[in-house]
Amino acid sequence: MFRHLALTAALAAGCAAGLEAQGWIQVERPVRPGFPSSVVRISSTVRTTIEGRVARVEVEEQFRNAGGGLAEGTYLYPMPGEAVFTDFSLWIGENQVRGEMMNADQARGVYEDIVRRLRDPALLTLEGHGLVRARIFPIRPGETRKVVLRFTQVLQRAGDALRLRYAIGDRPATAGRGYLDEPTPGPTDAFRYTVTVPGADAYGTPYSPTHRITTRREGDALQISLDPDASGDVEIFVPLRRGLVGTSVVTNAPGGEDGYFMLLVAPPTEDAGPAVPRDLTLVLDVSGSMSGDKIDQAKAALRQALGTLRPADRFRLVAFSTRVVNFRDGFVAGTRENLDAARAFLDGLVADGGTNIAGALDAVLGGTAEEGRLPIVVFVTDGVPTVGEQSPERIAELEGGKIGTARMFTVGVGYDVNTYLLDRLAVEGHGSADYVAPNANVETAMSALLGKIQHPALTNLRIAGAPVALDRTYPAQLPDLFYGEELVVFGRYQGAGAGPIVVTGERNGRTERFTADAEFPASAAGNDFVPRLWASRRIGELTRQIRLDGASPALVDEVRDLGLRYGILTEYTSYLVQEPQTAWNQPAPMPASAALRGGAGAAQLQTGRDAFGAAKASAALGGVSTLAAADHVAAERAAEIAASAPAGSGAVRRAGARVFISAGGVWTDAAQRDSLKVVAVAAYSDAYFALVRSLPEIAPCLSLGEQVLVAGRRASVKVAATGLTAWQPGQLEALVKAFRGA
Repeated sequence: MFRHLALTAALAAGCAAGLEAQGWIQVERPVRPGFPSSVVRISSTVRTTIEGRVARVEVEEQFRNAGGGLAEGTYLYPMPGEAVFTDFSLWIGENQVRGEMMNADQARGVYEDIVRRLRDPALLTLEGHGLVRARIFPIRPGETRKVVLRFTQVLQRAGDALRLRYAIGDRPATAGRGYLDEPTPGPTDAFRYTVTVPGADAYGTPYSPTHRITTRREGDALQISLDPDASGDVEIFVPLRRGLVGTSVVTNAPGGEDGYFMLLVAPPTEDAGPAVPRDLTLVLDVSGSMSGDKIDQAKAALRQALGTLRPADRFRLVAFSTRVVNFRDGFVAGTRENLDAARAFLDGLVADGGTNIAGALDAVLGGTAEEGRLPIVVFVTDGVPTVGEQSPERIAELEGGKIGTARMFTVGVGYDVNTYLLDRLAVEGHGSADYVAPNANVETAMSALLGKIQHPALTNLRIAGAPVALDRTYPAQLPDLFYGEELVVFGRYQGAGAGPIVVTGERNGRTERFTADAEFPASAAGNDFVPRLWASRRIGELTRQIRLDGASPALVDEVRDLGLRYGILTEYTSYLVQEPQTAWNQPAPMPASAALRGGAGAAQLQTGRDAFGAAKASAALGGVSTLAAADHVAAERAAEIAASAPAGSGAVRRAGARVFISAGGVWTDAAQRDSLKVVAVAAYSDAYFALVRSLPEIAPCLSLGEQVLVAGRRASVKVAATGLTAWQPGQLEALVKAFRGA
């Protein structure tokens, strides 16, 4: 009998939290036998200042003895593996103490010893890190001890960017009833991470491929911060400006297949030169269904948009319901008089009547754009067309051909929008489609969009040259570049080579050219965040293609296979478990909804909750630039699917970029196939640690439990209570090649 296993929101949890990273105190013994001691970290504050190519780091951590007896032990702090230190000091309270610094090879033995003793593989993710170790004075019950660690680090360069890395690790989380009946619990310790970069004018917009960062300017310095719930390994690129932008390339090459690359084009955080003048068109649905908070929030967002206009910009306002109403005929300058009149026009709008989408699009599309100006259309609606032409397919066909050089940004509010129409208009207009859930704030969503398109720096961007053949790049059509908004491109490359990658764009009637020296190796294991972000973009593009052009077995199979390999959930991914035997990688059934099968023939049906969720997930995946964003999309989609899953569905977890299902007491990789040879290795044996050193990418998976099966390309690894305890000559090397498909 088959039993359907839908992914649950446990995907968001990643690996089980193990030993505390950042620093932690390894309690060796209570001073008074019989009185247990428990030392927990209650806060961490990390302050980094970048001066030239040197990062000066100060880590302040506080620990409390939550047990009933005195405690003493060792303070341990993992150091970045690539760091080169020129200074080091360690303070515990008011006392400066001598700490021992170990390189990565020396630290490995310490990590492995702790893993063996505690049977907790969480520390294996710190493979390659150095280690600081210092004795801690006895801590009384209830007492808090402060540790301050200071060191300097020479930063690596990645093209035009400085590359900063920091290991937070897995942070312990509060206990919770479950992932479906309450939000994912947060970490128990307070955390703050900030980076100060003096001389802001010399840098572009900072970017992190791993975490969401906040960047602001204070005086002449950039201030970068992480969210307080951040965990894992942090990567931050701080671009150096060469002219208008900084350009950087990083690659990942698993070997035996095309490599992956990430191209970062980062303008300044603020306008450092003349912006491309905009012709901004704001189109607002004021039909009866927009009444209440929706129209109030949308009007507030448009007022903010009016406030972003510069003297060289022009604008027009169009409201539509049963009929179409223009603020003025044609574009007007952003003078104080015109802006005051526009705000009064917005204040007078009342939600009433039907939805004449075709009429509104007719009123704003089809004109001739003036050379040297960037035409932008922001189209907001909450419903399907009910007045005039009502066929979404026909409207898309007629109006899409009128967009011309305009950039089209559509915003769908609520489940009643037609996602086919909004997506098709965005594709034809080289813009984006955003979807706002019924309970979400329209003003917040629109403000984020309007902020991104505020100050155009370059238009008509393209990759004009590279030393290797580039393929499957996303976004496929490079968008315009705006000040304060970095452009991140992910793609595949064929072959190997080194040389400049060239990006061109237009500003004020002239072509700008930017280059970055890049190496595209045949095989390189670093930068493992690049493949997963590429796969997220690829899935976003494929699922949107399915909805617009129709599903085919080849497209659905590719989405399913990418989801299995990279741990990304979509409506086209399903897992079937047969008892007592497990059948993995079964063909995914087509979604029952004709709207999700997509295509112009199903355009009329692409409305409602299912279509909305699919369109929103595609849009989100197609634009992700950080692993944190990809995880958020996966968690949201998992919760939606789990809500409709049959009772008793099996436990599903994600570790790293892989999805695992608990079957027969073994956490089994969802990508496992019967044709793959499985090599069993005894947990915590010499063979186990040698395996992790040779295949560090499996380390996050091993924190799932005592028995884990990880699928490779041509062979798989199972860690269990029994198995190999030592490797014969050449045996491990052969397994590594087969696992990676080399």
